[in-house]
Amino acid sequence: MDWHSDKLFARSDVDGYGSRVKVVPTGGVAARIASHPSAILLVVQLLGVLVYPFMEQGGTGAVLFEVFGALVLALAIWATRESPGPTWIAVILAVAASGLSIADQLYPIPALDAASSVLHALFYFWAAASLMVYMLADRTVTTDELYAVGATFTLVAWGFAYVFELLQLLQPGCFIAAVNSDQPRTWMELLFLSFTNLSSTGLSDVIPITPEARAVVMIEQLAGLGYVALFVSRLVGLTIAWQIASRPDNQPGS
Repeated sequence: MDWHSDKLFARSDVDGYGSRVKVVPTGGVAARIASHPSAILLVVQLLGVLVYPFMEQGGTGAVLFEVFGALVLALAIWATRESPGPTWIAVILAVAASGLSIADQLYPIPALDAASSVLHALFYFWAAASLMVYMLADRTVTTDELYAVGATFTLVAWGFAYVFELLQLLQPGCFIAAVNSDQPRTWMELLFLSFTNLSSTGLSDVIPITPEARAVVMIEQLAGLGYVALFVSRLVGLTIAWQIASRPDNQPGS
């Protein structure tokens, strides 16, 4: 059963609403888990947030970082494989980005690091856009789409983190922090900055100080607000509409 098959089990549209929810398909636990690739992607990325701090010391940690990054790329491709648009673009971006990251670990060159950041950012934004198209494709609210809301958010956050990394390579010192302000910001610091801006919490102690860095931060803040306004509110609205339409007093003949 592919990840869109849950829609075959959805109830018919209710007049005046057109929103549906998924009836849980039959099958074993493994089949049910595999039917929600967006959930798996989300869990793995959140796990990455917890383990990344232990991978920033170089050596074995750097190798594990690249392995974990390749796993996230593979899961993102799996989660978006049925979305409109050619999958081969995502595959090429993922393979090229992962390959450049490994090459940069073996032969640290700023050009390789910059190229890797560009390809990673393009991949994550492409994957996020694919999930957005998936969520907007119909008026069916499925369990996988609910998980896709979180997975898309993390994909966008990762994409902007790589943009910040590229900016830092092009403009050393464009981001400062309360600790070691004269040093380049670590990957975890840039990811932290991305999450705080995308979620509009504004709690980061990492501060952009150049006009270009501040411009990108403002774009991410706007993207975060737009995502909540468009996608999150839409799925919440469709779910509420289905709940209202499912009440006994709204059924035909009641």
